[in-house]
Amino acid sequence: VQLQASGGGLVQAGGSLRLSCTASGINLDDYAIAWFRQAPGKGREGVSAISSSGITTNYRDSVKGRFTISRDNSKNTAYLQMNNLKAEDTAVYYCAADYATTRGLHRSEYRYWGQGTLVTVSS
Repeated sequence: VQLQASGGGLVQAGGSLRLSCTASGINLDDYAIAWFRQAPGKGREGVSAISSSGITTNYRDSVKGRFTISRDNSKNTAYLQMNNLKAEDTAVYYCAADYATTRGLHRSEYRYWGQGTLVTVSS
C-alpha cells in the first residue's frame, strides 16, 4: 500500500494550493482519508477527514471556511484545496488512510501514511 502526497510548494499569504493524495495497492473506495500536518518543532495534527463515500467531512477549527477536502474514488485520489493560506499553515502535510467508513482527526486512527509534502506560506 502506498499513498503519494503531492502539490505542496511556496505560496504567499492569501494564496491557494491544492494537495493530492493518490493511493496504490488499495481500493480507496473502502477507506476513510485524512490530512495531517506537522509544523517545525510541533506535533502532527489532524487537519481534515473525509468518509469513504465522501459524504461526511470534518475540519479542525483553524481551517474551517478556508480548506476543502474531497475525493475522487474513480481516480483513487483525495484532495485538499487550501485557500486564503496563512503563515501558520506552513507545515509538512501528510495524507493518511484507514479501512473504515469514517475516522476522525487522531493520528492513531490511521494505518497507512503518505510521505508528506511541504507547504510554505510566506507572509
